[in-house]
Amino acid sequence: MLTAPDAEAPRLLCVEVYQGKPLSFVTETAAGLLPRLAAETVFVPATTRTREQYGRIRLPGPVPEYAICANGGHILVNGVSDPEWRRAVAARLDDGCAPLAEIRDHLETGADPAWTLKRRTAEDLFAYLVVERELLPGSWLKEFTGWAAERGWGVSMQGRKVYAVPEPLTKSAAVREVARRTGAERILAAGDSLLDADLLLAADRGWRPGHGELADSGWDAPRVEALAERGVVAGEEILRRFLA
Repeated sequence: MLTAPDAEAPRLLCVEVYQGKPLSFVTETAAGLLPRLAAETVFVPATTRTREQYGRIRLPGPVPEYAICANGGHILVNGVSDPEWRRAVAARLDDGCAPLAEIRDHLETGADPAWTLKRRTAEDLFAYLVVERELLPGSWLKEFTGWAAERGWGVSMQGRKVYAVPEPLTKSAAVREVARRTGAERILAAGDSLLDADLLLAADRGWRPGHGELADSGWDAPRVEALAERGVVAGEEILRRFLA
């Protein structure tokens, strides 16, 4: 949501269309900053989205050489998943947490249809529910979080989605690998969800906007600056901070 008066609202550029409908936006100013950022840095989108979901995004500027999808499960190199990285991720998951099937089965039997709209797995790496948030019992979320933690999985709620993600599956590990390959000596990062916390902690400097799980919980950390800006305006401000 934009908070400025309508007559002062920034012009927006659509960067994602889903099922024929505009879904995601950046400000016109941010659209001008992104090509500058790509020219001055190794710009690496890092997302919990699957490769298919990431493929819907059309950011201004050149297509990034590297991108990170599925919360670090895939490193895309010129749009293609790197098989060496995927094998390394699979080995870490085999050694470090319960299998996806156990989590999926628990959600099948434990998520009440009264508040569960969809059950999904992503890239055979993690699982999530789409829920009626107003009907979701807080006690269930707390119990599921504890149950998952005992099995090496973390739980995060973002909007209407409840994610269950293996603890060894992290954006930070994938970002460090890209930094190694590119020779980058400094990492700047931004994120708004609990699934971004490990990335922000691993960065030399980070920013979190005024919206999302991290802001709602009051999360902070050394070298991470909390911004007041929210939504699409926060994205523009984060680009300014990166360039500065």
